Amino acid sequence: MSAAAPFGGRARRGGAVFGTKLVLARAVGAASRRSGRGGGTTLPGRVLLRLEPEAIARLGRDLRGGATLVSATNGKTTTAGMIAAILAAEGRPPVHNRAGSNMTWGVATALLEQRGAEGLFEVDEAWLPRVAQQLHPRLIVLGNLFRDQLDRYGEMEALAEEWANVVAATPAATGLALNADDPLIADLGRDPDTERPREGTLYFGIEDHTQALPELQHAFDAKHCRRCGHPYAYEVAFVGHLGHYSCPNCGAQRPRPDVAATRIELRGMEGSAATVRVPGGEIEVELPLPGLYNVYNALAAIAAALRLGVEAQRIAATLGGMRAAFGRVETIPIAGRRLSILLIKNPAGANEVLRTLKLEAERAGGIDLWIALNDRIADGRDVSWVWDADFEVLGAAVRRVTCAGTRAPEMALRLKYAGWPEDRIAVEPDIGTSLDAAVDAAADRVFALPTYTALLELRKLLSDRGLAEEFWR
Repeated sequence: MSAAAPFGGRARRGGAVFGTKLVLARAVGAASRRSGRGGGTTLPGRVLLRLEPEAIARLGRDLRGGATLVSATNGKTTTAGMIAAILAAEGRPPVHNRAGSNMTWGVATALLEQRGAEGLFEVDEAWLPRVAQQLHPRLIVLGNLFRDQLDRYGEMEALAEEWANVVAATPAATGLALNADDPLIADLGRDPDTERPREGTLYFGIEDHTQALPELQHAFDAKHCRRCGHPYAYEVAFVGHLGHYSCPNCGAQRPRPDVAATRIELRGMEGSAATVRVPGGEIEVELPLPGLYNVYNALAAIAAALRLGVEAQRIAATLGGMRAAFGRVETIPIAGRRLSILLIKNPAGANEVLRTLKLEAERAGGIDLWIALNDRIADGRDVSWVWDADFEVLGAAVRRVTCAGTRAPEMALRLKYAGWPEDRIAVEPDIGTSLDAAVDAAADRVFALPTYTALLELRKLLSDRGLAEEFWR
């Protein structure tokens, strides 16, 4: 799937000059990978888009089966990976930005260097309008909107309005797979004139009330109705503001999901099991990925795959063999121990990781952690979100935590105020030195919780040591 497609057909249709630009961009990508410095998932696309700003649209015309776009604040990499695995099992391996480079240059790189009849692209929330405009997708999958990187994105409501414009601009033939439990997302699928779901829309959500939070979290985001501004009334909430809601003022309410988890069993780091209602029946899903947030990812993938014509039982069988996406619950052997990596980047996502680790700590009698907090551009310069994440839930269950990254001292301070014993908190900003210290002090397993750029540093360190595959390959 990663083999470069011959550019002859594209060059003939788009002109010899465009063909030359493709050759040059591919050569840059090959050189970047040989250098071992990374950039193989972004640099070719950056070069190509500099040479040809409309390259995504031009290359996208070769996708005879159309394109599927996946976007969300949390979970888009995992959801897209699930859909890709399902399509591959159907004999339909897609052109896919599998390493998670989800801005225009990542999409351009995938189109440049892969071949396939259909495309599957995870897309950054803010870049969705531009990518959708160029690719004219057959299906758009929208998972959630959470407060994240306010210095880059602004408020969630502004993104929701941009997404609403994307949906409004798509033709009626474009399918939608939308999270019924996120009021900011669910409202996008309603016909503004009839108030009914738009034709071709599949909603997904959770209907197992036993998985509800005991109360709304501090990181609760979507508080007011998109239509009238009145506060929502929540019956239950599952992850952040995802749940069952209604507006007492205008009557807007959660739509009944077409794909719904009616029974869920969470098994800590071992994964989960769910009974899922689908149009025409039920399927049993064994998911080897932990946490309720991954159940949501699976529901999004199921809805998308059904919309793409895959049979429900085939979907369930494929999900049972899923591997973790890059940096999302990967487990890597290191120095006779196990390193399990769980990306954290905002309050809602961090809370779900902490919720999963609490279950693990109860089973194992304690856990060892390595937390790396960076404040680089891709992380968001403002790291105050750590004060909204519920680190209090772990507390005394942590045997030792090593804080790393550019904002390691602030992470340690947050844990101190969360009530974690000070004698169990170590601070070492350097990624490599801190990781070695954390592994050496651990009894068996270390749970690594990095922010995005810290994750890239960690994975490069592990690949340089021969412990993990280079993620850009």
